[in-house]
Order: sequence, then C-alpha cells, then structure tokens
Amino acid sequence: MTDNDSVIRAEQLTKLYGKQRGILDIDLDIRRGEVFGYLGPNGAGKTTTIRILLHFIFPSRGNVSIFGLNVARKHLEIRRRIGYLPGELEVYNNLTGAELLEFISHLRGGVDWQYVREMAERFDYDLSQRIKTLSHGNRQKIGLIQAFMNKPELLILDEPTIGLDPLMQQEFYRLIGEARAEGSTVFLSSHIMPEVERVCDRVGIIREGRLIAVEDIDVLKERAIRRLEIHFAAPVSPGEFNNIEGVRDVQVHENILTCTIAGEIDTLVKTAARYHVLNLISHEPSMEEIFLAYYNQEDNSAM
Repeated sequence: MTDNDSVIRAEQLTKLYGKQRGILDIDLDIRRGEVFGYLGPNGAGKTTTIRILLHFIFPSRGNVSIFGLNVARKHLEIRRRIGYLPGELEVYNNLTGAELLEFISHLRGGVDWQYVREMAERFDYDLSQRIKTLSHGNRQKIGLIQAFMNKPELLILDEPTIGLDPLMQQEFYRLIGEARAEGSTVFLSSHIMPEVERVCDRVGIIREGRLIAVEDIDVLKERAIRRLEIHFAAPVSPGEFNNIEGVRDVQVHENILTCTIAGEIDTLVKTAARYHVLNLISHEPSMEEIFLAYYNQEDNSAM
C-alpha cells in the first residue's frame, strides 16, 4: 500500500489524562474509498481518537496524518476537506436550519445549495425551523446534512443514526453508498451491529484505549457468536449436536434445540436436516457479545 492509498494514518497514537489513559499506541491505516467502522463500548477511546484526528486535542505521543498532511501543522486545510458529525451536536439554537447551514458553508468555501435542498427533502427536514424547536431526531438530520453538504473527501461520523427513525436510517445508508461511489472515505463510530454490517468494509475494535483487532467485515461476522433456535417436529438428542465444531451450550426443551455457534453453521444445518425441521431462528449477536468474543480471544492469547 502506498501513501496515496491512505486517507488516515496513525502511528503509536497515545493520549494520557494524568494517571488515566485515553488511548494507547493506536495504529490506523484507513484506505481511500472505504467505510471503516470504529467499534467499542462507551469509554473505550473512540471519541478521544476522533478528537485527535480533528486536532481538537493533542496526542501525548505518536503521529497522525490525513490526506498525507500532518494534522498538527495542516489542520485548517484538512478540515475544509472533511465532513464531521459529533456524537453530541452543539449548534446555535436561535438560528434556523438554513441560517446554520449558510454559516457553515461560508467556513468551507461554499456549497451546492441545490444539493442541500435535496438532502433536506430526503430527510423530510424543514430548513425554516429554528434549531431550538427541533427534536433530537431532527437535530441529527441537520447534523447529517451539514456533514455531507460539501461532498467531502472524508466523513468522520460519531454515532450517526442515533435518534433517526428506520426510514431516515435507510436514507442515511443510501447517502453512505453514494459517498463511497464518488470515492469518499468514511470513518464511522457506531455500536449498532446491523448498521456496521450494512455499510462498513472493515472494522477496528477498541478496548480500554487499545486497538485489539482490525478485520474485514466478513471476517467479523464469521467470528461472531450467534444464538440459534431450531424447532423440530419430534424430539432430538442433544448428543448429536454437542460434538459439532464451534457449537456450545446445547439445550433441548421438548422439540426445541437452542445453542450458540461461532463460525460457519453448515455442519449444524446438515445435522439438523436429518430430522424434520419446522423452523430455524438465528438471533444475531449484539455488539456487546461480539466485543466479548474478541475480549476473550485477546485474554486467552495473553495467558
């Protein structure tokens, strides 16, 4: 990979708050045109990383560049090429949406107002409303519009769909797809697994300030632990399922078998198919379960 392929590059990025850690020795290489998910529980260091990338705070040590430019020396030039949505959007409450966007557009050197109006229509957002009258969901809409409106080369989005209803979430996913098609790069912090699976190419998992894994999204899904529920027409013996690789916690109650499985489910499905299967329900893993799977993997490797 050449430097031209990297939009965000961080090496040994560390932020210490006195005796408390923020992030420790983070290495990132975010490729041009990809959607990168940054995952971790609250307090893991996601927001600290984003604030350093945007030069809102300074690292204790380490280096970070965006577009090949040093963030500390070229942060104003870099920000003109970035769209940013913070986790907590703080805006001028007395302005209307249109006035706020006009103010921000001047800072970025102007935008295509036809595109702004199109986004407002897509998000069913009234630009004439004052910010102070908006619900949380509508505040999130104006935040997304300002992030996307200058069609930036890089989008940094912190929990972008919080407060959006399902229809507006779908509109957001379409916007991400359009940005990717135009060659933009997206750095997305989220805790919503279906969202991450839908839009991300790769993910980084951060725990207690350390980046413990960077995976392609397909690999993440393969390693995730799922809970399966299989309904049979007649009773089955749990013994036939206990020895299948990756299958754990097998229980049979009446004609229903439940278990957890890590990895492929092909052998389990073929074993179940020897019987009359009425239904198979897959309970997708929560983000916490995926974190736990990786945390356990890291802890076991350290033993």
